[in-house]
Amino acid sequence: MRDKGLFITIEGPDGSGKSTQLKKLCSFLKKRRADFVFTREPGGTAVGERIREIVLDKNHPEMDDLTEAMLYAAQRTQHVREMILPALKEGKIVICDRFVDSSLVYQGYARGLGEDVKTINDMAIKGAVPDITFLIMVDPETGRRRMKERDMDRLEQLAEDFHERVYEGYMKLAEKEPNRFFIVDGSLSPNEVFEKIKEKLVKLLGEAGI
Repeated sequence: MRDKGLFITIEGPDGSGKSTQLKKLCSFLKKRRADFVFTREPGGTAVGERIREIVLDKNHPEMDDLTEAMLYAAQRTQHVREMILPALKEGKIVICDRFVDSSLVYQGYARGLGEDVKTINDMAIKGAVPDITFLIMVDPETGRRRMKERDMDRLEQLAEDFHERVYEGYMKLAEKEPNRFFIVDGSLSPNEVFEKIKEKLVKLLGEAGI
């Protein structure tokens, strides 16, 4: 469903430091005058942002796990069709803060919904598979300690064993697709983490002729 452009996603457990790295990544691409768009999930479109408000609202602890999974898939459907695929077809670099891997890990593995999550998301992504996924990993204890320093959303507030399953899920997912996932140790300093990301990114941009 796509024939050009470059699709880059950044994933990781809560508290991994993704936000810091995304800012550094976008700043780096701006300096290179690269034609890119930055987006996020849940969100990315007007419809997606409305769904984001619901799915992350800590005032809805009663939300069913399958409802949660389907809401994520719904916003992703809109995101892919309205924003991601059109940008890729125009030859742009798409930088996305979380994508389908988050659903496979958080809802599929940590929530225990399994293959049902993959099924609904295969329909949602319409063939939009990332060219590379930077996976920033920190152990659950470190992630929880970092999260305590901010106002946590509905999923971030879940018990420690949930976040342990998230960590395990990401590792299992990365093992299945070693050519797509680039794992970075999130316990390093922010600058050290970005140097590793930048080294891989520069190589990737060169291969893509960007």
